[in-house]
Amino acid sequence: MSESAAGDPALLCEEARSLAENGAAREAALLFERVLALGDTPCRAQAALGLAVVLDDGGDVEAAREADRAAIATGDPEYGPRAAYHLALTHERAGEHEEAAPAWRVVVDFGNPAYLPPAHLALARFADDAGDFEEARGHWEAAVGTGDPEYGPPAAHELAQRLLERGEPARAQRVLAAGLRLIDRDGAPYAYARLAVALGISYLDQAVGAFGAALGDPADPADPEVGPLATELLARTLPLRGRGPEAGEVWRRGLADPGVAGQVRARLRRDFGDDPDDAADPADLWWEPVVEQAVTDGTLPALAGEAFGALDHMYALLAVRYAGERPPGEAPDAVGDAVRVPDGYPWGPLLHESFAERLRLAMGEPAPPDRPTA
Repeated sequence: MSESAAGDPALLCEEARSLAENGAAREAALLFERVLALGDTPCRAQAALGLAVVLDDGGDVEAAREADRAAIATGDPEYGPRAAYHLALTHERAGEHEEAAPAWRVVVDFGNPAYLPPAHLALARFADDAGDFEEARGHWEAAVGTGDPEYGPPAAHELAQRLLERGEPARAQRVLAAGLRLIDRDGAPYAYARLAVALGISYLDQAVGAFGAALGDPADPADPEVGPLATELLARTLPLRGRGPEAGEVWRRGLADPGVAGQVRARLRRDFGDDPDDAADPADLWWEPVVEQAVTDGTLPALAGEAFGALDHMYALLAVRYAGERPPGEAPDAVGDAVRVPDGYPWGPLLHESFAERLRLAMGEPAPPDRPTA
């Protein structure tokens, strides 16, 4: 230590900082302690925080916290909130959330804009975990209001999630829009996409509410003008929010309403691909009610899987018999006709290919030259 720095707190702090940066933590701590021993100097808060950081890096967490408290006690507008921030982090790191919360509140009380965003975000999470939504909302809104691009967007996302859970999609939209304005889309594409998806979800929830309001009380008949359309829109939107069972109830409600049942059924069947020139009456097709019920319940993919599985099994049995029992040159019989039924469908070649491969494996035959072996 130079002679000129011996009694100058500012020079002592500068020399201590240099020592700490060069790995001489013990020597740095001694200099910071020397500044503190000088009493109430303008550098007291800086020295206390510097000592806290050095001690924390050295593993003496309790002593570091005492130094943080000494810095906080000075009321210094710069080093006070920094020390409170450091103190909170030591408790967070140790999983001591009840002790961290008061330190974060001290950060907020100082009002230094540089440290408010993380403090508000942390306090919001504590309040949320405790079930105090109103306090959590206040801190989330404050974090977004700081305009901080690092802490504002996650605060907006967390608040929006809670608002959506509480059935307040319009408020969630405003919060998410504010959060999106804080993000550089090119610099933080993941953060932007996260909020953008949440914003889309909020619009879906708002749409669900609007369609449900158009239908009104389930005990009342639906409006014949808008009821069928609202039924379809609501029933097709609910599964997008993971509410498939509710969509089934919406369809069933429409089908049970004599005033709109015909229109609702037509909308339910819009993707069935009925050919208007087909003379067959849908009522005569045994599978029509099964398909209609599957659409209503949202289980059509499962039904398609079952149907294809059954077809695959039946086809394999028929094809084996046709290939194994038909004498050369004999005209196709009913079994042969059945084997050829899939030919006219887009998925027919896939069925043929699947059977041929399974038959090859069962017979122990080598793979064709153009087919790689497993």
